[in-house]
Amino acid sequence: MNKKYLESQLIVEKAMHKSKRGTLKSGVSGTIVKSRKQAIAIGLSEVRGKS
Repeated sequence: MNKKYLESQLIVEKAMHKSKRGTLKSGVSGTIVKSRKQAIAIGLSEVRGKS
């Protein structure tokens, strides 16, 4: 597989892990993320920011 794809997958996995632990916080407000979809969106956003 593509190296960039694997790195992206790892970042999203970390975001999902943090959300399951209850430690994933959203942007400026800093509220704890409860939604699975929101956790995925944050992970993808982090990927876009790094590339």
